[in-house]
Amino acid sequence: MYDRSQTFSAEELNKIHDASIDLLETVGVQFDDDKAVDLFKSNGFKVDGKTVFFTEKKIRGALDTAPSKFKLFARDPVKSVAIGGDDFALAPGYGASFITSNDGLQRQATLTDYHKFCQLVQTSKVINVNGFLMVSPSDIPVDTAHLEMLYANIIYCDKPFMGSPLSREAARDCINMLGIVWGGLEKLKKMSVTASLITPLSPFRYTAEMAGSIMELARYNQACIFGALLMAGASGPMSLAGLLVQQNAEILAGVTLTQLVNPGAPVIVGGTSAVMDMRTGCLSMGSPEVSRLTSASIQMAKFYNLPARAGCSNTDAHLADAQAGFESALTLMTAIRNGTNFVLHAAGILGSYSAMSFEKFIMDEELCRMVIEILKPITITEESIDTNFIKEVGIGGDYLTQTKTLEQCRTAFFLPNLVNRKGYSGWQIDGQKRIDEKAAEVLDDRLSSCIKPDIDPQIEKDLRAYIQKASRAL
Repeated sequence: MYDRSQTFSAEELNKIHDASIDLLETVGVQFDDDKAVDLFKSNGFKVDGKTVFFTEKKIRGALDTAPSKFKLFARDPVKSVAIGGDDFALAPGYGASFITSNDGLQRQATLTDYHKFCQLVQTSKVINVNGFLMVSPSDIPVDTAHLEMLYANIIYCDKPFMGSPLSREAARDCINMLGIVWGGLEKLKKMSVTASLITPLSPFRYTAEMAGSIMELARYNQACIFGALLMAGASGPMSLAGLLVQQNAEILAGVTLTQLVNPGAPVIVGGTSAVMDMRTGCLSMGSPEVSRLTSASIQMAKFYNLPARAGCSNTDAHLADAQAGFESALTLMTAIRNGTNFVLHAAGILGSYSAMSFEKFIMDEELCRMVIEILKPITITEESIDTNFIKEVGIGGDYLTQTKTLEQCRTAFFLPNLVNRKGYSGWQIDGQKRIDEKAAEVLDDRLSSCIKPDIDPQIEKDLRAYIQKASRAL
């Protein structure tokens, strides 16, 4: 297949790997968690203070036990998703502090906003994994916010969801709450029901919060998503090749820790590394370099035979305008076409992760559907070509009135929910609505019609009791 996108050769992939190992052997990675450092020591790693040094053999040993694919189980078993190989999952935006309205005004996010995003995921026909930090609620205490967010994920949505990696204690709370829902902690060790985002503090460091979370989650077989976010020119080199090597080294160190804790624990690897706009000093998530780095990161994941992660539908725009549309389309298309297995930020994100938009969430769903449709193969068989039908219509014939056309017209092509396909007069008659205005109408309908999924009342009661107990302890 001819493709102008860069496909690395085996030699180039090995150069990235070899350079990563060189950095891991000579620079090492700092882990600000004593238990993590002790675990490395007990497994024969060279350690200097909090800095751990890795060898090719140790890295290869970890890669050998990390699974190439796994299933993420949902509270509703029908909604479980496979991750790895040709399968991929779509999750909403992550890490936003603000909500942006259609007119571009920002306000701090609340727990009510968080609940709405859970409802949107529940009613979505394309987003199949709920998030964790879709927005950071400003109206509840920071120390206990993870408890309320996890509770909302479980109660308002029965799809798989992302867990809490905010600290060792928050990860442990996550595990304990999962145990209440899935029938005990021992059962969790046999099934992955969450995937949690682990982000190194570049360059070459895992904070105590991240390292502790890795250990707690891996111990109970819950997936860790390693998503290094280097900023070229700030936390990583300006050279994209050098940036890739540093990102890869940091990810390999984290993956190794998961396998020391629990060989076979599921991981997803990738990155959302980007560039610093040297004119403003701002992170640029909508830049062309992001798509180039995304493609390269996915290829490295495939090189290691691990599920790949990418951050998609990214944009630097601060409202759901044309810039948000084309930047999101480019990054999403690149990631899915290149073989990612976990799409984070698939819907709703704005302003380089700073804000979420309900309307953009709806618009991004349409974008996801279109990208998935674009990648569907055209079936080439004698039946699908059907030369007899073409001959029957013949020169100057009319396909529109043929019985076969009438039979196929409702299912043959992609049918959009928001995109305008009417002529100008039809668009005028329909109210001359922009796509974001249509999205706002769909949003109201979705939220008003959302039905809370069934859950055992005793489980719900036990979860609330756990939250009260954990909140008092915190």
